Amino acid sequence: MSITDMIPTLDDAALANLRSNASRLEATGVGPRQKEAALLLPLIDAELATRKANGVKTIRAARVTKAGTKTAAPKKAAPKKAAKKVVVAAEADAEADDE
Repeated sequence: MSITDMIPTLDDAALANLRSNASRLEATGVGPRQKEAALLLPLIDAELATRKANGVKTIRAARVTKAGTKTAAPKKAAPKKAAKKVVVAAEADAEADDE
């Protein structure tokens, strides 16, 4: 898979990083790297513009929107067992004080 094929699959952070590197290489690179960076920048900018126009912040959100499905709900935290032990210990202390 070439880098141009990967652009739509990158998340926003990776896409921003790629744009930063391509911009730097276009300005300071030499030979083929400079040429490739110059070719990548318009593709990256187009992907960023598409995401902005569609209101999509990440590629994961784009997939969810496209598929029409919802993401899974976060798992509920397990009940705290330590708190129960403290209550039981406190009750035992209270019963010992009563005697």
